[in-house]
Amino acid sequence: MINYSLETTSILPLSKDKPKEIVVLCHGYGGDGKDISMLAVNWQRFLPNSIFLCPNAPEKCSVNPQGYQWFDLTSEDEEVILEKSLVAEKKLNLFLDQVLDNYQLKPKKMALVGFSQGSMMIMQAGLKKKDEINCLISYSGKIINQEHLSNNINSKPKILLMHGDKDSIVSPTHLLEAREYLKKHDINVKTKIFNNCEHKIPVEGTSLGLDFLKKNLL
Repeated sequence: MINYSLETTSILPLSKDKPKEIVVLCHGYGGDGKDISMLAVNWQRFLPNSIFLCPNAPEKCSVNPQGYQWFDLTSEDEEVILEKSLVAEKKLNLFLDQVLDNYQLKPKKMALVGFSQGSMMIMQAGLKKKDEINCLISYSGKIINQEHLSNNINSKPKILLMHGDKDSIVSPTHLLEAREYLKKHDINVKTKIFNNCEHKIPVEGTSLGLDFLKKNLL
C-alpha cells in the first residue's frame, strides 16, 4: 500500500482492475475520510473502474478532537482564513499529485468532491491547478476568497454546486455568489438547491452527484 501524505480511507475499484478514474472526496470541518466514504460506497457499483480516496484533513479539529479540519475556523478574519487555507491547499495538492503519480493517470481522469469545508478546499485547489482536472462537485460549500482566486485561476473544470435552502452553517447564498462568480469567469457550472434541507447531503444530492460523475468522468 502506498503511503500518502494524508491518512486516507480507500474504496478500491469493484472490477478489481487497475483504476481508470480517481474520485477524491474531501470531508467537512470536524469530520474524517471514513465519514465521507459513505458517498463512495453508494457510488462504487456504478463506477466499477474508479478508485475512491477519502483523505483525512491535515489537522486535528480544534472543536472536535475526534475529527479533522483543513484549517482552523475559529477566526473570523478573512486574511487569516485565506492564509490558513493556502497552507491546507498545499498539502491537498501534494496528496493529489501523489495519487495521480501512483496510478499513472492524467488529471482529466480525476474528479474532486467536497462537503462544507472540504468543498471550499476543492474549489480553491481545483481552479488553481495548472493541469485541469475533470470536474468538481461541491456540497454546502463556498469560495473562500474571490479576489485571491480571480488572480490565480489556471483551469476551468466542470462544476456542480449543491446546497440545502435551510443550511444554517454555510448559508445557501454562498451558492448563488459562487454561481455568479464562476459564470463571470466562463466556467461551466450547474447548481441545485434542495428544499427543506439543512447542512447535509440529501439522497437526491447523492444521485445528482453520481450522474454528474458518470457523464463527465466515464
